[in-house]
Amino acid sequence: MAVRFTYSRWDGTQKGFELDADALMDEITDDLLYHGDVNSALRRLLQNGFQDANGERLQGLREMLEKLRQRRQELKESGNLGGVYDEIAQELSDILDEERHGIDRAQLDAESAGDQRRSDLAKQAAAERHLQLDMLPDDLAGRVRELQNYDFSSAEAQQRFEQLMDKLREQLMQQYVDQVSEGMQNMQPEQMQRMKDMMAALNQMLERHQRGDDPHFEEFMQEYGDFFPENPQTVEELLESIAKRMAAAQAMMNSMTPEQRAQLQQLANTLMEDMDLRWQADQLAQNLQQMFPSLPWDRGYDMQGQDPMGFQQAMETMQDLGDLDQLEQMLKSASTPGQLAEVDLDRVRDLMGDDAAKSLEQLQQLAKMLEEAGLIKNKEGRLELTPKGLRAIGSNALRDLFSKLSKDKMGTHQIERLGVGHERTYESKQYEYGDPFHLDLHRTIRNAIRRGGQGTPVRLQPDDFEIERTENLTKSSTVLMLDLSMSMPMRDNFLPAKKVTMALHSLITSQFPRDYIGIVGFSKVAHVIKPEELPEVSWDFDYGTNMQHGFLLARQMLARQTGTKQIIMITDGEPTAHIEPGGGVYFNYPPVPETIEATLREVMRCTRENIRINTFMLDPNSYLQQFIERLSGMNGGRAFFTNPETLGDYVLVDFVEHKRQMSRGGTRGSRMGRGDRRAG
Repeated sequence: MAVRFTYSRWDGTQKGFELDADALMDEITDDLLYHGDVNSALRRLLQNGFQDANGERLQGLREMLEKLRQRRQELKESGNLGGVYDEIAQELSDILDEERHGIDRAQLDAESAGDQRRSDLAKQAAAERHLQLDMLPDDLAGRVRELQNYDFSSAEAQQRFEQLMDKLREQLMQQYVDQVSEGMQNMQPEQMQRMKDMMAALNQMLERHQRGDDPHFEEFMQEYGDFFPENPQTVEELLESIAKRMAAAQAMMNSMTPEQRAQLQQLANTLMEDMDLRWQADQLAQNLQQMFPSLPWDRGYDMQGQDPMGFQQAMETMQDLGDLDQLEQMLKSASTPGQLAEVDLDRVRDLMGDDAAKSLEQLQQLAKMLEEAGLIKNKEGRLELTPKGLRAIGSNALRDLFSKLSKDKMGTHQIERLGVGHERTYESKQYEYGDPFHLDLHRTIRNAIRRGGQGTPVRLQPDDFEIERTENLTKSSTVLMLDLSMSMPMRDNFLPAKKVTMALHSLITSQFPRDYIGIVGFSKVAHVIKPEELPEVSWDFDYGTNMQHGFLLARQMLARQTGTKQIIMITDGEPTAHIEPGGGVYFNYPPVPETIEATLREVMRCTRENIRINTFMLDPNSYLQQFIERLSGMNGGRAFFTNPETLGDYVLVDFVEHKRQMSRGGTRGSRMGRGDRRAG
């Protein structure tokens, strides 16, 4: 079947880019370069989020937590638990008013009958009834208890009171039901017995589960599965869902004032005739508290809203608040993308909306995407860069730096790249006398056909000959010396310097594979850095800038190489440490003459071995400038006074220009000073 594609003009609404591993690597490149740890880079990405290729904001955990707190506050302001019984209290007050009117009407009827004795008895009875009503307790539970034994004068008031009691019993009963089941609303009396049977079976199943016996979960669900429309698949899933609802009910009780809790308990004692149901519910709650101690059984909320809440609304609000608390703990404790896998995305969508759920789903996949792309690997529970990931970081650093440079401004002079050698440039030219006869057969035959027309045989003439151009290649050996002293991060110089190091390593290994690149880090002492170690390199928590030791190691590394040799040094401070004859390290700030002389002696050794030292100084002070001028004068290398923003431009342009100079057989002058380039 043929596949058809439809194209339309881009109007800004189309979503053409999916989040992929390359985009993720772009996001964490600078973090990896600065801190050198995949785990911490992903952790910070989780916390901060980022903007994807579609320009959409991928929320980080910090942003989600802030929105979660806002959602919690909205729920707390959505109602007042003190109003759970306001409607019933108001209706009871209306019933009492109706009863008082009935008492007064009965007294008036007796007085109008003309029977004095009847009138006196009616007056006495009315006074006694009014006194009884005046003496009713102020609280709702007390009024209900007293009125259950009261002899109503008004038949209408008595009927309304009995209906109110039925409604209150139903609410109290439903409260117990709601703690256990989502599938039973507005239960009828005939369903209550089955509810009690289900709770008894549930307690028995829980006890078997706690003993380690077969809980008979399948049999239970077959008989009582209609109580649980969420369709749990395991006994643990079922018990956890019930525990969450019971914890929400307990949170509602905890959020009430002591007077409100006492009133609710008294109402339950007065109206709940079915003690077995209450016992089963209390027993289940005790067992589940032991099984799920991490749920917020003791949590209460300061409900600040004005509108009264009914039982159902209060239960739902408490469950939402409990789920928000649990989600907050999970987000706070997540340090890797994999730890977010346990989050219920559907519940997040219900509580916080589609954007949060979508962002969280993508955050869950970060490490998996990088692993599947071969950029990182999990080694004994810790994420590490693979060789492919190392190349990707170097390539990203190189791209970032070169993206600021225009192709026609590479270097300070236009340099002819083409020459005679053995490396093809995939370009050609007409043959001239003296050229190596590297014939481009395809272009040569095409020239003959264009001249003589189609047909065979094809007859060649000297003017048809076209040869391949080649590029002169000269091997270059480079050691990059990277300052790792404390002053580098303190002055915000470390990240630009390390990015340049990664970019230069990527440039040489990818574009000039015959060249040699070595790396030396130096602070109080110097050490050789292997390419695979470079992403994790960080500054040393030590004071001292030991250039002398760095030059020594670089010179030893270059002694084993061929071709033109150079040292590229990136630093922001003058030499303050050197290796003493006995092997110890001497440090002093400001620099002492012994350190300066030891460093310059090593510079002289490099000079005698034809090793050029090009220095890139970040935020140089007058002492560093004076020292570098002495170094350049002695060695013949170049000095660049730059800043973090332009460091990459200078290093890469200088390296490429150096390669071009060698390819055309040119040489640099022996004396190169700071007038060559200066940062703006």
